[in-house]
Amino acid sequence: MNYRTIALCSLFLSFVLGVKGQQTNTQTYTLKTPYAVEKITPPKGKKVKNVILMIGDGMSLMHIYTAWTCNRGQLWLENAQYTGLSKTPCLNRLVTDSGAGGTALSSGVKTRYHAVGVDGDGNPVPSLCKLAQQKGKSAGIAVTCRLWDATPATFCCHNSDRDREQEIAADYVNCGIDYAFGGGAKFFEHRNDGRNLFNELSTKGYQIARSWESLEKINSGKVFAVPYLVDTPLPDERGDLLARASLKGIELLNQNKKGFFMMIEGSQLDDYGHFNQLDMLMKETHDFDRTIGAVMKWAAKDGETLVVVTADHETGGLTLLGGDLEKGTVTCHFSTRDHSGTMVPVYAFGPGSEQFTGFMDNTDIFKKIKKLLNL
Repeated sequence: MNYRTIALCSLFLSFVLGVKGQQTNTQTYTLKTPYAVEKITPPKGKKVKNVILMIGDGMSLMHIYTAWTCNRGQLWLENAQYTGLSKTPCLNRLVTDSGAGGTALSSGVKTRYHAVGVDGDGNPVPSLCKLAQQKGKSAGIAVTCRLWDATPATFCCHNSDRDREQEIAADYVNCGIDYAFGGGAKFFEHRNDGRNLFNELSTKGYQIARSWESLEKINSGKVFAVPYLVDTPLPDERGDLLARASLKGIELLNQNKKGFFMMIEGSQLDDYGHFNQLDMLMKETHDFDRTIGAVMKWAAKDGETLVVVTADHETGGLTLLGGDLEKGTVTCHFSTRDHSGTMVPVYAFGPGSEQFTGFMDNTDIFKKIKKLLNL
């Protein structure tokens, strides 16, 4: 039984026993070994050739400030030159989910709760990945969840219900994306319809990587990397996998002289917000922050890459009650096991970053990226 299964069982039992979300859920966490952070000098040019959109699933200002405290008052994210706030309501609910929230970011469309890559009437809408490819650019995604989960699906797939997982996985065959990294092999080969999507992707020219070692050896071409049956391992097990997978994707996509668009997601922050597990939530947030650092350092050297960091919504209703900055200790409270309606932060680094300030709708992030890339 893995860690996530245990957490789900614990969540179920809490409701059976009448706890109903543990409304007095206060926890303390200490990051024993902080990591170093450097000051990154941003590029001076104004040309935007590439855009990397980084999404912390369920990540709020409170997650960031809590992670900052744990790491003794420093985060790679602080290298962002400009900041703003994003409003996140979806078409039919004030508090959104990753499907509708992701669709707003990927396609600039308000859609219904639980929908992915479609408008309010269920019609497919093109994502930044598709629009970039139509302009001759390359496009890719790298996530720590299964590829048929809501956020990555909004950039490649189209369905009115994010829970139709096997249907969503099948959409990747015709997505045309140049690079994909994540988990979810389960519904690419163990399917009710008997299809093997890996074989179908191979016939379309993809190199299929079923391990990090095989991915590492690929130097060019279209790549579909799915090393894990469901989600990627826990942070302590996977190490800097998200950073490595992201930089590998950037290496491949950047071979296109016309540029690229890439979406990178710190996916499992959302899981541990739902589970109200502060220690794992901080590990995921710090992993995402270190990935942000690796991407920003690459972008600074490139000089023509805009990095935008945001979230689709907040998860867990996290509140920082106190702690010790010198010791990296925090005491926090979770008010829900679901999403909350707080606005989420937007951070930008590189050319065009000055466009991402003030209050904006989540659909505005799509519109700004589309305009800067001339899509």
